[in-house]
Amino acid sequence: MHSDQPLIHVEVVFALPNVQRVLKLAVVAETSIQAIIEQSGILTMYPEIDLNINKVGIYSRNVKLDATARDGDRIEIYRPLVADPREIRRKRAEQAKKDAEK
Repeated sequence: MHSDQPLIHVEVVFALPNVQRVLKLAVVAETSIQAIIEQSGILTMYPEIDLNINKVGIYSRNVKLDATARDGDRIEIYRPLVADPREIRRKRAEQAKKDAEK
């Protein structure tokens, strides 16, 4: 990295049910999302992360690994869903309907 290349400040975030890991980095502008994630070291900390499977986003918006980040971006690595949220809502609605009929 040359000192004449502008740096941007970003965060790489991975959340588990009981803990959230936030890593702050300064990287060269125009660095890809994948390269930033790799530079953060989070893939070593959490070997279960597979960038071919886990989706990534910036502030809850999905992005591709070859996209670039902007200064202040929060790069989020998402875990696969355990259950479909639509299915959970449907089951809750059915249960509420049954409870109301009692």
